[in-house]
Amino acid sequence: MVGCLAAVFLTEWIKLLLTTVSELGTLRLLLLPLLGVSLAVLILFGLGRGQPVQTVAPHQGASPSRWGSLINWYSFPRDIARADLTGDVVRASGVEERFPWHLAPLRALAILSTVGLGAPMGTESPAAHIGVATGAWLGNAFPSLRPLVRPLAIGGGAAAVSALMGIPLVGSFFMFELSQRRKVPTTPERVAAMLAGGLVGWRINLAFHLQLIRLIVPSPDPTNLWNGVAAALFIGAISGSITALTGEAIYWARGWQTRPAIRLLIGGIAMLLLAMLIGWIATPAAAFGPGGAAIVWAETMETTPYHLLAVALLRAMATTAAVLAGGCGGVFVPFLAIGDLSGRVFATALGIEGNLAGSAGSAAAIAGGYRLPLTAAAMVLGVGGSQGAQLTCLATVMVGALTGLVTARIVSQLSSFIRNNQP
Repeated sequence: MVGCLAAVFLTEWIKLLLTTVSELGTLRLLLLPLLGVSLAVLILFGLGRGQPVQTVAPHQGASPSRWGSLINWYSFPRDIARADLTGDVVRASGVEERFPWHLAPLRALAILSTVGLGAPMGTESPAAHIGVATGAWLGNAFPSLRPLVRPLAIGGGAAAVSALMGIPLVGSFFMFELSQRRKVPTTPERVAAMLAGGLVGWRINLAFHLQLIRLIVPSPDPTNLWNGVAAALFIGAISGSITALTGEAIYWARGWQTRPAIRLLIGGIAMLLLAMLIGWIATPAAAFGPGGAAIVWAETMETTPYHLLAVALLRAMATTAAVLAGGCGGVFVPFLAIGDLSGRVFATALGIEGNLAGSAGSAAAIAGGYRLPLTAAAMVLGVGGSQGAQLTCLATVMVGALTGLVTARIVSQLSSFIRNNQP
């Protein structure tokens, strides 16, 4: 509950800030995301100091509960990537007592400036990070809770994501699938913490009538079986491949070792140019924020499949540029938007409704790009919709997961081949 409420509080502040600045003029919509990322870089690389290294090895230094000097206490260790929120959750899986909870205030400020001022990044990784950090803090700060630090952290992360999405099992599977990247054994205690956290977050969402993320209900059913099969194949393939390529590019961007100022300069210029292109093809609002405005544009405006595909690709590049520049946020929500736009490319050709195509594309993006097929399936079942539409989305999840895996493997092998054959 505590972790969930902390994440909800931060997300509500982000929503309030986004709503306020989105009403400003076009020029401010272009420049404010750059300001937000610049502030995040100053917070993480100025106050946080240290030299980040992209790794999933747990930090072996002093425990975060040992205060030491104040400056050392909030400084990032050398093996923690400062802007990679998901990386810290993965890194601490199985050793949640080592989670760097003492850095959460700095990260919260960086998240608020990055996402709140309209950079193309999302709120799910921030929610999971704050939830896990709160649970780890409770376990480390109170001696009576120390034996429970691992389930506290797991439950906090699951509850935060479920509250954000409004679906109980999404948070549970999110934490489960992230832990599997480190092959953490699935014990009854960990499962109980994931399920309890997901249920608590969902109940808090209902109790406070939260509307933190807008999910489109897939409907109506495809007109016939073949349309449904074609939708699953084509939408799953395009959405899974685009987001998988984006994920590989983001991984490269996070791992590029150079000065923060150079990263900010190159990424910032790319963000600005991409936002201008999206504004020219669609509207300036479609380039602003995690991607909700881009989905609204696709829903309300009559446009061509080529325009939809162009905006999807440009938003994928914009999110990568924001990561390169040093922005602090998640990619779950941007992937939802990229998948939605990609799915709508085939709506007319396959004879299905735009909402069904968009929902299927979003689910495939999470399965293929984020590599969370169980989380994507839980999202489809939790959102609801007609039975045929749900079955189509579930089939799209499977196709997207397979396409994303194949795409990532091809890119990885190609990259290794190029490196090994360099003079």
